[in-house]
Amino acid sequence: MKGLVLCGGRGTRLRPLTYTIAKQLIPVANRPILSYVFDHLAAANIREVGVIISPETGPAVQEFLGDGARWNAKVSYIVQKEPLGLAHAVKIARDFLGDEPFVMYLGDNLLQDGIVSALKRFTEENVDALIMLKPVQNPSAFGVAVLSEQGEVIRLVEKPRIPPSNLALVGVYLFSPKIHPVIETLRPSWRNELEITDAIQTLIEKGARVKPVIVDGWWLDTGKKDDLLDANHIVLKTYCTRNITGVVDNSEVVDNVSVAPDARIVNSKILGPTVIGAGALIENSTVGPYASIGAECTIRNSRIEGSVVLEKSTIIGVNRITRSLIGRQVKVQANPKKEHDLRLLLSDSSEVEL
Repeated sequence: MKGLVLCGGRGTRLRPLTYTIAKQLIPVANRPILSYVFDHLAAANIREVGVIISPETGPAVQEFLGDGARWNAKVSYIVQKEPLGLAHAVKIARDFLGDEPFVMYLGDNLLQDGIVSALKRFTEENVDALIMLKPVQNPSAFGVAVLSEQGEVIRLVEKPRIPPSNLALVGVYLFSPKIHPVIETLRPSWRNELEITDAIQTLIEKGARVKPVIVDGWWLDTGKKDDLLDANHIVLKTYCTRNITGVVDNSEVVDNVSVAPDARIVNSKILGPTVIGAGALIENSTVGPYASIGAECTIRNSRIEGSVVLEKSTIIGVNRITRSLIGRQVKVQANPKKEHDLRLLLSDSSEVEL
């Protein structure tokens, strides 16, 4: 079993931040989203992983993953010059995948329970495709599956205007090599993409064994700002533990808070679940709950909660920041004559005076 992780695409729903950082590298609870994906592959004992990258953000992804040794894996990189669909990603990875079964994992998706149980079912039942499904409130934003009364997959529709069900396709798929000749016959959709839903539908029509798995735990698609902040909230709530290795001086730290080495908390209050990165300085401020503060950030005389702040950013004198995604090396400094709440989405190297 091989892995195929998709890290191409332009991340347009997270611009302007994704002009300068791959969406798969945006941190959730101070860890890049992509690291959780590789944790799940490692837990499933998948040791050969192909990574689809774009020319623009590929170098940053390669720098982060390296050769995959941190996950006891061997990583191969495959460049997708244009984002022409999920099935196109499989098509250009054909040489890497060979004739082995594989799991395709979208690099900006998070699953609470990983893929071990799905992989076990795929292997034991000897199916040609296994699709993971999750009931959602907005199915028109996703590929949607229709199941028979017996629970068999009978139809797939990509982002339908009128959804035939509320079962969205989670961004994880398991395939046998039978998917390859099907993809070779595909034509581009109205979006000018080779749709993986079309490929799976063709498998169904050819009588292949396509099985569904309904995901019990949470599934998080982090493609938009609010989705990413929701993911940060849920991951912190699920996994954050109390682990204080930095300096806490004349401050109150409440509940599950992680303070990394060389971080300093001075005259402040930190409300968990919250993570503070290495070398950060929090002074005369209230941080949290549900905040992720990156390495070497500085927060003074401010309050911030429910937000993600990337490394080396500075926030000074801001009365309250909520539900914000703030890029790297950003400076936010308030005018003390005016006080108000803020909701921000800022790209790298931004500077804001209020």
